[in-house]
Amino acid sequence: MEIRRADQIASTLEQLVFAGEFEDGERLDELKLAEQFHVSRTPIREALQVLVSSGMAEQIPRRGVFIRQPGPVELMEMFETMAEIEASCVRLAAKRMRDADLRALAEANNRCQEAVNSADHDSYYAENEAFHQIIYRGAANSFLEKQALRLQNRLKAYRRVQLKFRGRMVQSMSEHSQILNALENGDAEQAATVLRSHVAVQGEKFHQLVASLKR
Repeated sequence: MEIRRADQIASTLEQLVFAGEFEDGERLDELKLAEQFHVSRTPIREALQVLVSSGMAEQIPRRGVFIRQPGPVELMEMFETMAEIEASCVRLAAKRMRDADLRALAEANNRCQEAVNSADHDSYYAENEAFHQIIYRGAANSFLEKQALRLQNRLKAYRRVQLKFRGRMVQSMSEHSQILNALENGDAEQAATVLRSHVAVQGEKFHQLVASLKR
């Protein structure tokens, strides 16, 4: 699947934010970015809209687009909410998922494992995102699915960066296998318990994430 140039630029900008190249509240200059990425202003505008839609940036009328990073409390609240929404999704999915959905989930999990084997963080994130979206659909509740997708998009940059912490991809993969097994066994509570823990960012993981935002 070919990735849009605007999405590539948006991903690079996310990484630059985490690397400390941009400060919270800093205006993103379209012309300078177009020169930096050697493109016209159109893909830059599209990339900035990607950042705005994910919440990484904020668009202020007649002023432009500005970097917006959440504080520790807001970030913790978002992850806490995401964990509960996903736990609700998987609890319903354990009762409602079709065999075809379970096969698709197993295939997505296999692709995640391939990405782990090649230490490819970007591929793992993409396949991990697909894994979670299959569970959202499996809940067979369109309203809940939309809420999950909205918050998944909002936390995209933060979920992606934490996968680069040492050992996190392998741990994530192990949790996926537990979730898949619980779904195959129709064990709603076990699936919800594991997925809630899988999504939540607590303890050392949270401190690492906050530290990455401060750099």
